[in-house]
Amino acid sequence: MNDITNNTTLVLGATGKTGSRVAQKLVDQGISVRTAARSGANIHFDWDDPSTFAAALHGTTGVYLVSPVMRVDFAGVVAQFLDEAEQVGVRHVTYLSAYGIEHVPPKVALRAVELDLAARTSFTHTILRPAWFMQNFSETFLKPVNDEIVVPCGNGAEAFVNVEDIASVAAATLSDPSRHAGHAYAPTGPEALTFEEAARHISNAVGRKITYRDMDRQAWIDAMTGAGVPAVYGEVLRTLTETVASGLGSRPNNDVFIATGVAPTSFEEFAAKTVAAWR
Repeated sequence: MNDITNNTTLVLGATGKTGSRVAQKLVDQGISVRTAARSGANIHFDWDDPSTFAAALHGTTGVYLVSPVMRVDFAGVVAQFLDEAEQVGVRHVTYLSAYGIEHVPPKVALRAVELDLAARTSFTHTILRPAWFMQNFSETFLKPVNDEIVVPCGNGAEAFVNVEDIASVAAATLSDPSRHAGHAYAPTGPEALTFEEAARHISNAVGRKITYRDMDRQAWIDAMTGAGVPAVYGEVLRTLTETVASGLGSRPNNDVFIATGVAPTSFEEFAAKTVAAWR
């Protein structure tokens, strides 16, 4: 049963990769949505300015929670936001975490927020822990430059997931929270691919050779921070790439199908539909 259709769902990070898609999927289901971001959304929302929390939360019963990006110290401010969410009567929160976070120490911010949610009883929650996004190859740091994908992941494989599938899972949890309350989903694609294999799929889609090049991890991190990634986030990038390179990347599961009833998108399908990004 769709139990919050007649209420408003707040979508944070609504101009980002997942938030924009979650908002659209909820609107397509006839659910009232309030989008929130620093700019370009229904309402101004800034994690660095807690005075923006109240207006964003007013009258909402569901929240798609995306914590501050490119930061590692956000558990406290997210707790403050959740306190306010309790006060206004929010009934369900779906939280975008990351793959494998259930295994990290409680001091890690993403895990701290998960544990905070689990300790609250005034609303239900669902946690999403997706694999690396397929859209990283078309929209952000894995996009080929001079027909080359450069990232220090060696021969490690990852079950890259389409952000559309993540958004479908999120929308399912927000449109029918009672069904998904207390669940944690780890959306993945249907196969684990090395970066060389991903490059091959992109090559086939665009009709020209796209290659993958491994490189020294520290040099790559230095390049990323030199391009504007906060230095403190460099250690997160180190952990992410080391995890995949060491053979501990995400592996396919059935969570997208379990949550939505639809099979996840393959990388080959994603590449075929995304050709314009590489032309």
